[in-house]
Amino acid sequence: MKRLLKPLLGIGTLLLIALQFIPRDHNEAGNTAVNAIDRVYKIPANVSVILKRSCYDCHSDQTDYPWYARLQPVRLMMDRHVRNGKAELNFNTFGTYTARKQRSKLRAIGQSLEEGSMPLSSYTLLHRNAILSQTEKAQLMNWVKQTSDSL
Repeated sequence: MKRLLKPLLGIGTLLLIALQFIPRDHNEAGNTAVNAIDRVYKIPANVSVILKRSCYDCHSDQTDYPWYARLQPVRLMMDRHVRNGKAELNFNTFGTYTARKQRSKLRAIGQSLEEGSMPLSSYTLLHRNAILSQTEKAQLMNWVKQTSDSL
């Protein structure tokens, strides 16, 4: 058993080093897009802060990568989260959605807040500041309802 441990550790270390060369996605657009939700709809400052802190990393083109995102396989997992999140909802392209799709996305935001399914627990495990308080959820829900009613 001891004879196998050393080669296995060596292979594991080489594999981990090789993983570091896998190219990563870049989701760090510097400017706010013309069709971003805050350019299309009025968002109160307190709601904007909540959205940027708890939602934008996965649902916009402006991911704020922590230091450990430079390490594989963490980066691969984060890239997958961001791709899936943006495929579902991208706040930077919200203005390009049809009115029907915008209402649908706003309704989905409200439902996920009621169910407590967003932000994902796998995300808040490492991003503790993304956890929403009851007050913040209520603020988001009010904004979602007001914005949805205006469509």
